[in-house]
Amino acid sequence: MTSAFLDTGYVIALEAADDQYHDAAVQHWRIFTAQLSPLVTTSYVFDEVVTFFNSRKQHAKASEIGNRLLRSATVRLVHVDEALFYDAWQYFAQHADKSYSLTDCVSFIVMQRLGIHTALAFDQHFVQAGFEKLP
Repeated sequence: MTSAFLDTGYVIALEAADDQYHDAAVQHWRIFTAQLSPLVTTSYVFDEVVTFFNSRKQHAKASEIGNRLLRSATVRLVHVDEALFYDAWQYFAQHADKSYSLTDCVSFIVMQRLGIHTALAFDQHFVQAGFEKLP
């Protein structure tokens, strides 16, 4: 079964009822999870999600989401090591015409390396980088 990449904005939209994409994410998630597709994300995405909720004074929610991601049997967490960091940094440097974040670049490199073509994301940068995004 083909993996999909799990991006920060998608997780936040699922978990934050006040997010502009919340309803779309929840509706898509219900359909997507029926397929039991494996998911891949990175330690940078993990960090962004946990930091987002903690910065909103929702430490318990940040911990809960972090633990669910860490314990999930369907989510593979790719840790950003030195080699991945420098490959992403090179990608970032080569795309001065784009407003990619370093986390975006890490995500793109991981997707390329693992042959993942689809991201669960609301970020148009995935489309700019040549990937499909859902929903």
